[in-house]
Amino acid sequence: MDSSLPPTTPPPVPRLSSLSHGGGCGCKIAPAVLRDILQSMQHSTGFVMPPQLLVGIETADDAAVYQLNDEQALVATTDFFMPIVDDPYDFGRIAATNAISDVYAMGGTPIMALGLVGMPVNVLPVETIGRILQGGQDVCHAAGIPIAGGHTIDSVEPIYGLVVMGLVHPSLVKRNNGAHVGDVLVLGKPLGVGILSAALKKEALSAAGYQDMIRLTTQLNRPGIALAKHPGVHALTDVTGFGLAGHALELARGAHCQIHIDWRQVPVVQGARALAEQGFVTGASGRNWMSYGHEVRLTVGLTSIEQALLSDPQTSGGLLVSCSPDAVDDVLSLFHTGGFDQACVIGTVRDGSGLEISG
Repeated sequence: MDSSLPPTTPPPVPRLSSLSHGGGCGCKIAPAVLRDILQSMQHSTGFVMPPQLLVGIETADDAAVYQLNDEQALVATTDFFMPIVDDPYDFGRIAATNAISDVYAMGGTPIMALGLVGMPVNVLPVETIGRILQGGQDVCHAAGIPIAGGHTIDSVEPIYGLVVMGLVHPSLVKRNNGAHVGDVLVLGKPLGVGILSAALKKEALSAAGYQDMIRLTTQLNRPGIALAKHPGVHALTDVTGFGLAGHALELARGAHCQIHIDWRQVPVVQGARALAEQGFVTGASGRNWMSYGHEVRLTVGLTSIEQALLSDPQTSGGLLVSCSPDAVDDVLSLFHTGGFDQACVIGTVRDGSGLEISG
């Protein structure tokens, strides 16, 4: 060996977000395209669903639910995406929190997870991949569940997520189609995570903004378990990739009612509005609005910034609760005592159809 040759320097580790075309729940297929895909799939089979399948794909709910016996139903879901942040440990935590949320959104208690891992193994060091998995494992341990297995592939873009299973009493399953006319809507987390992620990708997010983003996206939606047991709670979902407007429309379609949102009451994470005014919005928010904007009735003129916030994809977003008026104080108390200090009433359920925004 020629000792005169200079030692080779390993190439720098790329930013995680630079390896993905879209991050977090902003990776989701646009709602209109997804509806077309699912409808074509339903039309192509004559299979009769078993009666034990309490929740399937019919109302675009958060998870599938299969009744095991008179006392137990299995909640099953999966969620995975490309990096929304550059820190590998934080990416793993966010992805795991987001996946577990679907079980909470059905009123279930998570019991076990499986890892879904796709990594460009010739690009990312083993240590980086290990930190991603460690982040997911630590969140699962915080939720009281093991990662009991999974599957890995070598992929062009980094992908991480979980299959999550939980249990719920069949009578306590909370669907996204159970809203009653006269109900009040409560949102558990503020909007704006997609906007923060867009700023982060362009290295324009402050340290304080990053900390807010991580705090929100790694906060487990545990109140869903207690909310499901409250008789005044009629419907639950979590606000994720389709934005507040998209998931509110799912409530409206499922219950054949109108969802009314008072925009003045909707919480927005600090700094998100200013970043949106500077142009830091995701492409997914525009695709979302193109998919369902025609179903949104505006009784007040919204700026393009407010429209972007309404359709902003939320990674690991908050629970959206439809409850009777006399249950509102209990619902807010469950959120606030669980650390969701910005949870608040944002609207009501009315006769009609679609989504109405006032303010």
